[in-house]
Amino acid sequence: MPSPWSQRRDVSAETSRLMIERAHEELVAGNPADPRLLDVRPLVRESWRRAYAGLVGAEAPPPISLTEAELEEYRRTHPLAGVMDMVRGLLLPGTPEDSGVVVAVGDAAGRLLWVEGDRGIRSLTGEMGFVAGTDWSEAAVGTSAPGTALALDRSVQIRGAEHYNRLVQPWSCTAAPVHDPETRRIVGMIDVTGGIEAVTPQAQLLVDAAARAIESELLIARLKARAEPQRPVARSAPARRATPRATLRVLGRDRALLETSGDASGVVTLSARHAEILLMLATHRQGLSAERLGELVYGPTDSVDTLRPEMVRLRRVLERSAPQLVPASRPYRLTAPLETDAQHVVSLLDRGAHRVALAAYRGPVLPDSVSPGVEELRDSVRTAVREALLAEAGLDVLLAYADTDDGADDVEVLRLCLQQLPPRSPRRAGLVARIETLEG
Repeated sequence: MPSPWSQRRDVSAETSRLMIERAHEELVAGNPADPRLLDVRPLVRESWRRAYAGLVGAEAPPPISLTEAELEEYRRTHPLAGVMDMVRGLLLPGTPEDSGVVVAVGDAAGRLLWVEGDRGIRSLTGEMGFVAGTDWSEAAVGTSAPGTALALDRSVQIRGAEHYNRLVQPWSCTAAPVHDPETRRIVGMIDVTGGIEAVTPQAQLLVDAAARAIESELLIARLKARAEPQRPVARSAPARRATPRATLRVLGRDRALLETSGDASGVVTLSARHAEILLMLATHRQGLSAERLGELVYGPTDSVDTLRPEMVRLRRVLERSAPQLVPASRPYRLTAPLETDAQHVVSLLDRGAHRVALAAYRGPVLPDSVSPGVEELRDSVRTAVREALLAEAGLDVLLAYADTDDGADDVEVLRLCLQQLPPRSPRRAGLVARIETLEG
């Protein structure tokens, strides 16, 4: 079946791109009463003003709201999980990977849960953070079809320069909310993102029809469930209290921060040695023998005798600040989840969110540590960032990486930037000078 998005159709915007861009520049520069804003569609203008009043960044990547583990669990239980095959059949027929658009399904808060479709466009939109787990509400990124459709509770089309966030302005999108078929509360949204073909009148009709079909399918599934004979329900066990969330921040810092949420929320600055031990336990979830943990932290010489008293001191610190993270023994291991910002960056790279990953990469893992395990992890994360950006990132992200400590002296990165820059770009001279200095 041919893709409904394969034929491009011309759509005339209500105002020219240049006029919209000038109005946007005036607004973000602090001139919300500038008369140029009257040239912008009222729907877009009011959304811009909500974003401006909410101090939304005009060039900030969207925040990550769900970790990989949280995303997987949330998707499994979300009401729209059962209609994803229908979404694919309606909006991505034929060969989805070559459909010419990306289809996203999100929750009522604007968080993207599934992002599927054209492989090439997914790679490009992923750079700006259009990936599962990110927050695309108006409060996070300003005007966009997913967030604005939820804010207005109606289908919305946003064309190119009408986006509040400049990172999103190369794209156009159509989105519609999906409602609970009985209560009419919003349970999520569907969005189609691509070029001008994503904002044709036909695109809006198709997205609206898909949303209504999904609501009908939710109702049918609910009615079928009610019609089934009721089975005896076992007495449920008392609900378990949620495990407090903990994050170890080690990027670009030697004194790691341990952040916890829940009843005992707070931030604790760890000593260098405690940070090294906890990081090794966080990245070796299967557990480590005393001998192996000692080697990773201290090296091979007399490591066990040095490790054991340090573990006693670490346990005392954790008993006060994060009791759920007190390590078990034989082998040493954590019995509760501990996320690290280093693993978070690698997860973002795996999702294709290169710009968001680079923004989250604050620097090397515990840069002054000489622990063998930390050095290995530091090199692994640094290599993952570099290789992912070299292989897949766009020019803007590569240029941003070239301005970091890791990328500043990387001739291969600088040469790739030079290759991708237009011939008349004013940035070429600076890159040429940097390359000559490094190679001279």
